[in-house]
Amino acid sequence: MMRVLEFIVALVIVAVVAVVVGVVMPGSGHVERSLVVGKDMRQVYDVLNNFRRFPEYTVQREYDRNVKFDFGGKAYGPGAELSWSSTDDKVGNGKLTIASADPTFDKVDAQAKKATIVWNLDNDWRGNDKHFTLDLERQGSRGQLTKVTWSYDVDYGFNLINRYSNLYIHGDPDAFIQFTVNNLQNVLASVQNVDYTKLIPYIEQTQPTPVLLVSTSIERKGGLEALNDATDKAIGQIQAAAKKLGVTTTGPRIIYTTNYGDQTYTFDVAMPISATSLNVGGQTVELAAAKSPDLSTAPAEASTSANAAASGDNTPGGHDRFGRLIVDNDVRAFLAFGGPALKAVWNGTAAGVPQTRDLLKAYSQTHGYKFDEVVNRFYDIEAKPEVKQGDDVKQYAEYDVYLPLSWAPDQTPEQEAGIKPPSLDDNSDQAPASSGSAAAPASAASAGK
Repeated sequence: MMRVLEFIVALVIVAVVAVVVGVVMPGSGHVERSLVVGKDMRQVYDVLNNFRRFPEYTVQREYDRNVKFDFGGKAYGPGAELSWSSTDDKVGNGKLTIASADPTFDKVDAQAKKATIVWNLDNDWRGNDKHFTLDLERQGSRGQLTKVTWSYDVDYGFNLINRYSNLYIHGDPDAFIQFTVNNLQNVLASVQNVDYTKLIPYIEQTQPTPVLLVSTSIERKGGLEALNDATDKAIGQIQAAAKKLGVTTTGPRIIYTTNYGDQTYTFDVAMPISATSLNVGGQTVELAAAKSPDLSTAPAEASTSANAAASGDNTPGGHDRFGRLIVDNDVRAFLAFGGPALKAVWNGTAAGVPQTRDLLKAYSQTHGYKFDEVVNRFYDIEAKPEVKQGDDVKQYAEYDVYLPLSWAPDQTPEQEAGIKPPSLDDNSDQAPASSGSAAAPASAASAGK
């Protein structure tokens, strides 16, 4: 009997000690990890202010390759949501919601030194008011580095069991932050380190458009003169073909970039036309969208229309390996890309278009927009040509630059916020705007692949 009493007393003492220890333990928990990445702060901010690339860098994917992610709420900024579900207990089920982002994206420029983004967390970790705080700080002599401090905070209240879980905060929460922030660095490494803070891109829903096209290439050392000569020659071929076919060109020229190499620039010149079916080789052919070529039989390089053709003859009325209608040895016809495309504008000479392409690509990567440069390439449209008076440029040209997208929201953050992009008419007598400036969405007839 005495031993039973002693055992009961021991249990009471242990329980009292456990309660006392639980009471004096912290009512909240905090853990953080920091990492300096060689990226502009705006790029880091944009990746973390949406969840579209989260599945690529979260450690959860390493625990369970079959974890399922679902996106909800807004596409970007406060209100964006991400839910996940997994049969692996280490991953479980949960949800993240962007609670706040300070400052707003349009204020994260070269002058901004710090930014903070807060994600609310709902999962099976113990405690209440669970959230991640992502503090960004611009560093480096030229502000080219960003320090990311990723912290986790939780409120345990007076729940003693929850308070004891603080002893394990350096378990799953700490491991999640440590491995995820390291993976984040790898995702950021794939983004070209350019400053797109002045970019005001819009997502435009383009329509399939019939076009005639000629492939060509130039030596980059030839500069704008070589580009203009090659473009003018291709346009002449297209106009001659259009006249022969009995159709008219209905819009300005389009240039599709195939390869902007160090030495050679390979591209296609196209113009929209008035018909979706053409009579070629004695037969009427309905134009169709181009397709990805069969790489097993395709030539290693397609820098001209001749070697872009399918193996076999090059007879008018046939199709090349991209599925485009062969009009003659140089001219092709097809339905250009229709669908969402990210668009910005360069006001200046054609020399600024490649930089604008780089800005659009980096912007798409940080915002999680998916694209395929092989199947649906960058293209630009000369919406307004240069106006010259003598040898002096009176007004710069306006180039609409597009990146076709396969997965994107309906609007960019700038579009949703109502930030109006400038047009050439706003500064016709001034120097060209930044390569990141953008104009209002172009007409559907300007769509291209």
